[in-house]
Amino acid sequence: MLQPSTIQLLRFPFSYFLMPVYWFALSFVPDINWMRAMLIFALLHLLLYPASNGYNSYMDRDESSIGGLEKPMQPTRQLFYVTLLMDLAALLLAFLVSAWFALALGCYILCSRAYSNRRIRLKRFPVAGYLIVILNQGTLVYCMVYYGAVRGATPPVPWLPAIAAAFLIGGFYPVTQVYQHEADSKDGVTTLSMLLGKRGTFIFCAAMYAVAFGLLFVYYQQRQQSADFILLQLFFIPVIYFFIRWVLQVWKEPSAADFKRTMQMNIVAGTCTNLAFIILLIKHQIG
Repeated sequence: MLQPSTIQLLRFPFSYFLMPVYWFALSFVPDINWMRAMLIFALLHLLLYPASNGYNSYMDRDESSIGGLEKPMQPTRQLFYVTLLMDLAALLLAFLVSAWFALALGCYILCSRAYSNRRIRLKRFPVAGYLIVILNQGTLVYCMVYYGAVRGATPPVPWLPAIAAAFLIGGFYPVTQVYQHEADSKDGVTTLSMLLGKRGTFIFCAAMYAVAFGLLFVYYQQRQQSADFILLQLFFIPVIYFFIRWVLQVWKEPSAADFKRTMQMNIVAGTCTNLAFIILLIKHQIG
């Protein structure tokens, strides 16, 4: 019987905020194998991401708010074993997609463990920890979805969107740390957001999003798909509005960089980006 703390700390709802990379990658696949695409969706969002969240919570034993949880429970040993079983299940099922996909998924698991594990603890290092996150949750997941879901002969991966995926995660991730500076400091962790400071975090994230959209603009222009880029920008209007409003609040009062507003930002950004990439996917499938 799963304990309440185990279920809570797996943080299944948080997968929603990482889901845009899946839809983003799938929208570029020229011929989709839908059975494999659905399997990949389940492996990522129901096993891989929750197991990574749970393992991180087991190692951190947070007493203050974390991503998606305002009042996290304390983990038990059961959480550790459940995350191992989920990782093993994900790895075995990944072979139904392909051996390459299983290898990439295994790489993600190892990097996630190295990020959180107390003996290695890559999250202690602001730049290395940041790069591990954005390259795995961004570019690696993009390639996993693209190569795993394509039907027939594998075409070359479109590298500009693959790199843009890392920058999209790179613009999202530091904001999730902006209210955790005190808790991270007590835990001996120095995040990129701590180095940048609260104001610097928002400036940095805006720059990362600007680079991501610059890369996508070039890609869509090269393929004469400017309408796709414009459609994408329309969905980001609410995100930009909320972001600017939040920045102005933080500039006046730094305490506005709190858990509540961070989660509101995540919900707005996650919803808008998921919808944008799903609409692009539908457009490409019926076009």
